[in-house]
Amino acid sequence: MTRLLIVTAVAAERDAVLGALPGRPADGTLAGQPVLRAASPAGLVDVVAGGVGPVAAALSAAALLAAARYDLVLAAGLAGGFPPAEVGGLVVADRVTFADLGAELADGGFAALSELGLGEVSLAADPALARLLAGRTGGVAGTVLTVSTVTGSRARAERFRQAHPDAVAEAMEGAAVAVAARQAGVRFGELRAVSNPVGPRDRASWRLTEALAALTGGVGRLLGTPLGSGETGGRTE
Repeated sequence: MTRLLIVTAVAAERDAVLGALPGRPADGTLAGQPVLRAASPAGLVDVVAGGVGPVAAALSAAALLAAARYDLVLAAGLAGGFPPAEVGGLVVADRVTFADLGAELADGGFAALSELGLGEVSLAADPALARLLAGRTGGVAGTVLTVSTVTGSRARAERFRQAHPDAVAEAMEGAAVAVAARQAGVRFGELRAVSNPVGPRDRASWRLTEALAALTGGVGRLLGTPLGSGETGGRTE
Protein backbone atom coordinates (compact mmCIF):
# COMPACT_ATOMS: atom_id res chain seq x y z
CA MET A 1 0.00 0.00 0.00
CA THR A 2 1.23 3.47 -0.89
CA ARG A 3 2.15 5.56 2.14
CA LEU A 4 1.96 9.31 1.75
CA LEU A 5 3.12 12.13 4.02
CA ILE A 6 1.41 15.51 3.62
CA VAL A 7 3.12 18.46 5.33
CA THR A 8 1.10 21.62 5.93
CA ALA A 9 2.09 24.71 7.89
CA VAL A 10 -0.90 25.30 10.16
CA ALA A 11 -3.86 23.41 11.58
CA ALA A 12 -6.41 25.00 9.23
CA GLU A 13 -4.52 23.65 6.20
CA ARG A 14 -4.09 20.25 7.87
CA ASP A 15 -7.82 20.08 8.58
CA ALA A 16 -8.65 21.05 4.99
CA VAL A 17 -6.53 18.14 3.78
CA LEU A 18 -8.14 15.76 6.25
CA GLY A 19 -11.57 16.94 5.13
CA ALA A 20 -10.94 15.20 1.81
CA LEU A 21 -10.26 11.82 3.42
CA PRO A 22 -12.97 9.33 4.33
CA GLY A 23 -13.59 8.40 7.94
CA ARG A 24 -12.29 9.85 11.16
CA PRO A 25 -8.51 10.28 11.26
CA ALA A 26 -6.55 8.51 13.98
CA ASP A 27 -4.50 10.61 16.36
CA GLY A 28 -0.88 9.57 16.76
CA THR A 29 2.61 10.76 17.50
CA LEU A 30 5.62 10.17 15.28
CA ALA A 31 9.08 11.61 15.84
CA GLY A 32 7.60 13.64 18.70
CA GLN A 33 5.02 15.31 16.47
CA PRO A 34 1.23 15.02 16.46
CA VAL A 35 0.31 13.19 13.26
CA LEU A 36 -3.19 12.45 12.01
CA ARG A 37 -3.56 9.30 9.93
CA ALA A 38 -6.33 8.27 7.56
CA ALA A 39 -6.87 5.62 4.94
CA SER A 40 -7.77 6.67 1.41
CA PRO A 41 -8.30 4.84 -1.89
CA ALA A 42 -4.80 6.04 -2.82
CA GLY A 43 -3.16 4.63 0.31
CA LEU A 44 -2.37 5.43 3.91
CA VAL A 45 -2.00 9.17 4.53
CA ASP A 46 -0.20 10.89 7.42
CA VAL A 47 -0.90 14.61 7.76
CA VAL A 48 1.10 16.99 9.95
CA ALA A 49 0.99 20.73 10.62
CA GLY A 50 4.74 21.16 10.71
CA GLY A 51 4.93 24.90 11.35
CA VAL A 52 5.28 28.09 9.35
CA GLY A 53 8.38 28.84 7.33
CA PRO A 54 11.21 26.85 5.80
CA VAL A 55 13.08 25.99 9.01
CA ALA A 56 10.05 24.51 10.78
CA ALA A 57 8.96 22.69 7.62
CA ALA A 58 12.37 21.17 6.97
CA LEU A 59 12.81 19.98 10.55
CA SER A 60 9.32 18.50 10.71
CA ALA A 61 9.56 16.74 7.37
CA ALA A 62 13.07 15.43 7.96
CA ALA A 63 12.15 13.97 11.34
CA LEU A 64 9.08 12.19 9.99
CA LEU A 65 10.85 10.89 6.89
CA ALA A 66 13.57 9.46 9.12
CA ALA A 67 11.05 7.83 11.46
CA ALA A 68 8.90 6.02 8.89
CA ARG A 69 9.05 4.79 5.33
CA TYR A 70 7.00 6.88 2.90
CA ASP A 71 6.57 6.56 -0.84
CA LEU A 72 5.63 10.20 -1.47
CA VAL A 73 5.74 13.48 0.40
CA LEU A 74 3.61 16.52 -0.43
CA ALA A 75 3.83 20.09 0.77
CA ALA A 76 0.25 21.37 0.79
CA GLY A 77 -1.59 24.46 1.90
CA LEU A 78 -2.45 27.99 0.83
CA ALA A 79 -0.38 30.36 -1.28
CA GLY A 80 -0.31 33.71 -2.94
CA GLY A 81 -0.73 33.40 -6.70
CA PHE A 82 0.92 34.87 -9.77
CA PRO A 83 -1.02 34.97 -13.07
CA PRO A 84 -2.23 32.73 -14.61
CA ALA A 85 -3.11 31.24 -11.20
CA GLU A 86 -6.43 32.56 -9.93
CA VAL A 87 -7.72 33.15 -6.42
CA GLY A 88 -9.65 30.08 -5.38
CA GLY A 89 -7.75 27.90 -7.85
CA LEU A 90 -5.03 25.32 -7.40
CA VAL A 91 -1.36 25.33 -8.37
CA VAL A 92 1.08 22.44 -8.68
CA ALA A 93 4.84 22.79 -8.43
CA ASP A 94 6.97 21.40 -11.21
CA ARG A 95 9.89 23.24 -9.54
CA VAL A 96 10.40 24.86 -6.14
CA THR A 97 12.78 27.75 -5.46
CA PHE A 98 14.10 29.51 -2.38
CA ALA A 99 13.33 32.94 -3.82
CA ASP A 100 14.78 35.18 -1.10
CA LEU A 101 17.76 33.06 0.00
CA GLY A 102 20.89 34.99 -0.93
CA ALA A 103 22.47 38.41 -0.51
CA GLU A 104 21.26 41.97 -0.93
CA LEU A 105 23.59 43.98 -3.17
CA ALA A 106 24.77 47.54 -2.65
CA ASP A 107 22.83 48.76 -5.70
CA GLY A 108 19.61 47.35 -4.30
CA GLY A 109 19.78 44.19 -6.36
CA PHE A 110 19.78 40.61 -5.17
CA ALA A 111 22.12 37.67 -5.71
CA ALA A 112 20.70 34.20 -5.12
CA LEU A 113 22.67 31.73 -3.07
CA SER A 114 23.46 29.78 -6.23
CA GLU A 115 24.97 32.89 -7.86
CA LEU A 116 27.27 33.22 -4.85
CA GLY A 117 28.45 29.64 -5.28
CA LEU A 118 27.01 28.64 -1.92
CA GLY A 119 24.43 26.04 -2.90
CA GLU A 120 21.26 25.29 -4.82
CA VAL A 121 18.12 27.35 -4.49
CA SER A 122 15.96 25.57 -7.06
CA LEU A 123 14.86 21.93 -7.07
CA ALA A 124 12.65 20.05 -9.50
CA ALA A 125 9.57 18.35 -8.16
CA ASP A 126 9.23 14.71 -9.18
CA PRO A 127 8.02 14.96 -12.80
CA ALA A 128 5.65 11.97 -12.67
CA LEU A 129 4.12 13.18 -9.44
CA ALA A 130 3.76 16.74 -10.77
CA ARG A 131 1.94 15.42 -13.84
CA LEU A 132 -0.32 13.31 -11.64
CA LEU A 133 -1.11 16.25 -9.37
CA ALA A 134 -1.89 18.56 -12.27
CA GLY A 135 -3.92 15.95 -14.11
CA ARG A 136 -6.06 14.93 -11.17
CA THR A 137 -6.57 18.33 -9.56
CA GLY A 138 -6.60 20.61 -12.60
CA GLY A 139 -3.98 22.79 -10.92
CA VAL A 140 -1.85 25.25 -12.87
CA ALA A 141 1.70 23.88 -13.05
CA GLY A 142 4.81 26.02 -12.64
CA THR A 143 7.44 27.13 -10.17
CA VAL A 144 6.29 27.66 -6.60
CA LEU A 145 8.52 30.11 -4.74
CA THR A 146 9.47 29.51 -1.11
CA VAL A 147 10.06 32.70 0.88
CA SER A 148 10.90 33.53 4.47
CA THR A 149 9.04 36.85 4.26
CA VAL A 150 5.67 37.05 2.54
CA THR A 151 5.57 39.59 -0.26
CA GLY A 152 3.65 42.73 0.67
CA SER A 153 4.42 45.19 -2.12
CA ARG A 154 3.83 45.50 -5.82
CA ALA A 155 7.54 46.22 -6.37
CA ARG A 156 8.73 42.98 -4.78
CA ALA A 157 6.06 40.98 -6.60
CA GLU A 158 7.28 42.42 -9.89
CA ARG A 159 10.91 41.63 -9.02
CA PHE A 160 9.93 38.02 -8.41
CA ARG A 161 7.99 37.87 -11.67
CA GLN A 162 11.01 39.13 -13.58
CA ALA A 163 13.44 36.80 -11.81
CA HIS A 164 11.10 33.78 -11.98
CA PRO A 165 8.88 34.13 -15.05
CA ASP A 166 7.53 30.58 -14.61
CA ALA A 167 6.36 31.24 -11.03
CA VAL A 168 2.71 30.52 -10.33
CA ALA A 169 2.67 30.96 -6.55
CA GLU A 170 4.54 32.00 -3.42
CA ALA A 171 4.44 30.09 -0.12
CA MET A 172 6.81 29.51 2.79
CA GLU A 173 7.58 25.78 3.06
CA GLY A 174 7.72 23.83 -0.21
CA ALA A 175 11.40 24.00 -1.11
CA ALA A 176 12.36 23.13 2.47
CA VAL A 177 10.18 20.01 2.37
CA ALA A 178 11.73 19.19 -1.01
CA VAL A 179 15.23 19.28 0.49
CA ALA A 180 14.17 16.92 3.28
CA ALA A 181 12.52 14.60 0.75
CA ARG A 182 15.59 14.52 -1.47
CA GLN A 183 17.84 13.65 1.45
CA ALA A 184 15.46 10.84 2.40
CA GLY A 185 15.16 9.53 -1.16
CA VAL A 186 11.40 10.11 -1.28
CA ARG A 187 9.53 11.68 -4.17
CA PHE A 188 8.26 15.21 -3.61
CA GLY A 189 5.37 17.29 -4.88
CA GLU A 190 3.59 20.49 -3.87
CA LEU A 191 -0.10 21.36 -4.11
CA ARG A 192 -1.39 24.80 -3.14
CA ALA A 193 -4.68 26.64 -3.20
CA VAL A 194 -4.48 30.36 -4.00
CA SER A 195 -6.00 32.61 -1.35
CA ASN A 196 -4.75 35.96 -2.69
CA PRO A 197 -2.62 37.53 -5.43
CA VAL A 198 1.05 38.11 -4.63
CA GLY A 199 1.49 41.82 -4.05
CA PRO A 200 0.28 44.54 -1.68
CA ARG A 201 -0.85 43.03 1.61
CA ASP A 202 -4.62 43.42 1.88
CA ARG A 203 -6.08 40.83 4.22
CA ALA A 204 -9.61 42.05 3.54
CA SER A 205 -9.28 40.76 -0.02
CA TRP A 206 -7.99 37.31 0.93
CA ARG A 207 -10.33 34.39 0.21
CA LEU A 208 -9.20 31.96 2.88
CA THR A 209 -12.43 29.99 3.15
CA GLU A 210 -12.68 29.60 -0.61
CA ALA A 211 -9.03 28.54 -0.87
CA LEU A 212 -9.29 26.00 1.95
CA ALA A 213 -12.33 24.49 0.25
CA ALA A 214 -10.38 24.31 -3.01
CA LEU A 215 -7.55 22.54 -1.19
CA THR A 216 -10.00 19.98 0.20
CA GLY A 217 -11.41 19.40 -3.26
CA GLY A 218 -8.00 19.05 -4.86
CA VAL A 219 -6.79 16.54 -2.29
CA GLY A 220 -10.02 14.62 -2.67
CA ARG A 221 -9.54 14.31 -6.42
CA LEU A 222 -5.91 13.34 -5.96
CA LEU A 223 -6.52 10.61 -3.41
CA GLY A 224 -9.94 9.44 -4.54
CA THR A 225 -8.50 6.58 -6.62
CA PRO A 226 -5.39 4.39 -6.25
CA LEU A 227 -2.00 5.78 -7.20
CA GLY A 228 -0.49 3.43 -9.77
CA SER A 229 3.27 2.87 -9.72
CA GLY A 230 3.41 4.07 -13.32
CA GLU A 231 1.84 7.38 -12.30
CA THR A 232 4.16 8.11 -9.38
CA GLY A 233 7.34 6.49 -10.62
CA GLY A 234 7.97 4.56 -7.40
CA ARG A 235 10.41 5.29 -4.60
CA THR A 236 13.91 6.60 -5.15
CA GLU A 237 16.87 5.12 -3.30
